[in-house]
Amino acid sequence: MKLIVQIPCFNEEATLPLTVRDIPREIDGIESVEILVVDDGSTDGTVEAARKAGVHHVVRNIRNRGLAKSFLVGLDASLRLGADIIVNTDGDNQYRGGDIPRLVEPILSGRAEMVVGDRRTGGIPHFSLKKKMLQKLGSFIVRRLSGTDVTDAVSGFRAFSREAALQLNILSDYSYTVETILQAGNKGIPIATITIGTNPKTRESRLMKHLFGFVTSQMATMVRTYTMYRPLKVFTLMGGLFIFLGFIPSIRFLVNFLAGQQAGHIQSLILAAILFITGFQLIVVGIVGDVISFNRKLVEEILYRVRKIELRSGPEEERKPADKDRSADRPSGEGGGFR
Repeated sequence: MKLIVQIPCFNEEATLPLTVRDIPREIDGIESVEILVVDDGSTDGTVEAARKAGVHHVVRNIRNRGLAKSFLVGLDASLRLGADIIVNTDGDNQYRGGDIPRLVEPILSGRAEMVVGDRRTGGIPHFSLKKKMLQKLGSFIVRRLSGTDVTDAVSGFRAFSREAALQLNILSDYSYTVETILQAGNKGIPIATITIGTNPKTRESRLMKHLFGFVTSQMATMVRTYTMYRPLKVFTLMGGLFIFLGFIPSIRFLVNFLAGQQAGHIQSLILAAILFITGFQLIVVGIVGDVISFNRKLVEEILYRVRKIELRSGPEEERKPADKDRSADRPSGEGGGFR
């Protein structure tokens, strides 16, 4: 059983050594623990710090691609390196590496394929009240949309089995946290949550520089992902709302018509017609979207099988000692390579 801890990094020269040092090298039920750093186009000494810290693999993005893409690049690299379990943590040393054995235990025992660490954000002193409230509200919405019991939806400290990692497809350019939970919930991937500890704050969050932007981006991800998996439900609800609203001017026109006030109320009839037509069109869009969603499921199944075939011989090649220090000219994802 091979565990790879992946660490997406962007200018983490100061904190990366702390993160690496905190990762346990021996875990019950795990034969080998390796560390993979995804350098997302850093302009400081992140790569040199990773080498000095003794990480096993470095994947480099030539340009900065963002957290979601870097996470996906790391996931792909870990699979190619033969990981049976993949743990994702942040390069700012926010999460306690000592909790990794507890994080992977539900996967080792067969109780889950994906495990999310709950930071218990209500008790983190440097989190503002507004941030704590938004975390709770956001996690509540994600639970309802995904049908899971994840209590800290934006926690980046999580573990994936090989099977779960093979089934995930990250479409967002911003963050992977919410999207992976929604995908897992809709694909029936078993998810578990464990409580974890956090380390003292080392720097300001780069994802939450602007709270409004963070919230709108996460909400957009929720709406897009849920609509992708439940188009008929979403568009039927929207269409039903428009049809319901169409009854209001319709009743107004009918009441006035029966009262003998036919003149001057034709605009109500026009508005009702527009609302009814829009509502029925949205329902038709939902039906078409539902048909497309079945096609997407077939495409995802084909992609999953292609990945398994593609990776069947990959791990053995990646384990060869000569491949440990390969040149960055070998592509990985877009513009990256193993080192």
